Amino acid sequence: MTKGETSRLQFIQQSVAAAAALTILPGNAFAAKYGSFGAGSPEVIDPKEAIVDEEILKSAPVQKAFEAVKTYKAATESMKSELQKNSQADIGPIIRKQFDFVQLRNDLNTLNTAFDEDTQRGTDRVIRLIMQDITELETANKQKEGISRSEKRLQIMFGKLEKLEKAFGDFLAFV
Repeated sequence: MTKGETSRLQFIQQSVAAAAALTILPGNAFAAKYGSFGAGSPEVIDPKEAIVDEEILKSAPVQKAFEAVKTYKAATESMKSELQKNSQADIGPIIRKQFDFVQLRNDLNTLNTAFDEDTQRGTDRVIRLIMQDITELETANKQKEGISRSEKRLQIMFGKLEKLEKAFGDFLAFV
């Protein structure tokens, strides 16, 4: 073995030491944040910095989608109010009627066409969160016949409705 070469044993020992250091020593997490636009996420921008094509925004299909998104936000407020009045209310039919996935996605994507590509990277993230929260809300709403909803499940539902309300508000803030 020449002077600059490393033996197999030395190489393995160095590799194990490096791997141990990477897994044992804590490091920063680089996960994107949601809730405060632009806070650590390269994909979500501040709505004030959004670039909106005014001509597309004024078009009939986009205005129709804009009004529909306002209706979706109002529907979340209505469901929250219904649960506050009756903690055992079955809001499943309301979810399925108000948040028809095909129509909801179509409305969100139609409104999204009014934004430039960089803005759409942020709004696409909000759209995915909306769709996921609706699915989780519908799952949390399901109850077995004759069994009342627990306080914990009720709080989960309120949490999902609040997240949805905020997400719709955040999406509308771009317009």
